[in-house]
Amino acid sequence: MNTKQDIKPISFVKANAANLLDQVNKTRRPVIITQNGEAKAVLLDTESYDSMQNAIGILKLISMGEKDVKDGKVVEQNSFFTAIENKVLKKR
Repeated sequence: MNTKQDIKPISFVKANAANLLDQVNKTRRPVIITQNGEAKAVLLDTESYDSMQNAIGILKLISMGEKDVKDGKVVEQNSFFTAIENKVLKKR
């Protein structure tokens, strides 16, 4: 992966938007967009974006679980499943 070739100034993006969209969708590599020499945005294909959002969601769930363990908010597996079974049976 050559990140250097995936950094483009905003003027290039304006002049080549359609070609850049094709490139991003074919290569699945993001394009970093600069303005006045500073990185300002990233152009990313939707499939990669969705995948990234899913990964972030999973990491948040793991983080919440780790916090619950740290805070002592845990239940033994058998107790948990017994409680769930009792709730399901009461609804019948």
